[in-house]
Amino acid sequence: MKNVIVLGATGGTGAAITEELLKRGIKTIAFSRSIEKLRLLKENLGNSNLLTLKSGDAFDYNSIYDAAKDVDVIFQCVAVPYEEMQRSQIPLGKAVMTAADKLRKKIVFVDGIYPYGKARTPLVNEEHPKKPHTKKGKIKLELEELIFSKDWINAEPMVIRLPDYYGPTANFNSYLGMTMVNIANGKISSYIGSLSIPREYVYLPDAANMIIELAMDNEAYGQNWNIPGKIITGKRLIQIAQSAAGKTAPVIPLTRYMLKMIGIFSAVMREMEEMSYLTETPVYLDGSKYKKKIGPLTQTSFEVGILETIRANQKETQ
Repeated sequence: MKNVIVLGATGGTGAAITEELLKRGIKTIAFSRSIEKLRLLKENLGNSNLLTLKSGDAFDYNSIYDAAKDVDVIFQCVAVPYEEMQRSQIPLGKAVMTAADKLRKKIVFVDGIYPYGKARTPLVNEEHPKKPHTKKGKIKLELEELIFSKDWINAEPMVIRLPDYYGPTANFNSYLGMTMVNIANGKISSYIGSLSIPREYVYLPDAANMIIELAMDNEAYGQNWNIPGKIITGKRLIQIAQSAAGKTAPVIPLTRYMLKMIGIFSAVMREMEEMSYLTETPVYLDGSKYKKKIGPLTQTSFEVGILETIRANQKETQ
């Protein structure tokens, strides 16, 4: 793997993967709709000579086709906002897979855990039944079926599933993004779900490292892979974040009922309420398949990962 393209490179996951690729000396094309965000990304990554910027529309397979002609692997990290998922997720998947198939490329889809639905085992592995009960879960399962469809003859896809995440590149689109940004700047914040229920979070630089390890293994394609994080309560997570920030503004937990009420005024929160089952009966991922194939999981402690996340958010506002 010498040349790659990251679709959605300016998002939280895409930026983390782009940074890790550059650290490994891999020539990388950062692809996004906004050239301004791409230029900012390159500046933040030290204006590396290994990084090329290409703006385009991920919903247009010709745009991807033109940008990805000379790469070995495509990383699909374009995220569809909750409120647009029903309308946009499958058209996006079709565009990306069409380009990958026409180009005969390996393609790595980075996605979430929604297709599993409610956990039926203490740890959810890749063979766990996929019986989603939410509309978003059903759409994500439809996406997986599209990716592995026999309609594609030449593309070599894999799907990597992450739990909720945090990290220096995470933004307001993630569950913890807005919490971390506000804590870092001493503002009143919110936390989605109960503060007492342990939840799983993966540190994005760790996830990026493990995603690339899988992408470099030819035998990993054609399969689903789970990348687990570490488990912590919201209360402890906030304590660590506030200690790192040196600020203790209130953090308000948002329960299902509160999300429903806020959803009257906010489309994002209205859509988020459907997924609140994950905050009440969390899904914990099993990383045994990864460990058997690749080796030990990369798992930074919350104390270190949160500190780096807080510092990054404070630096952005200086």
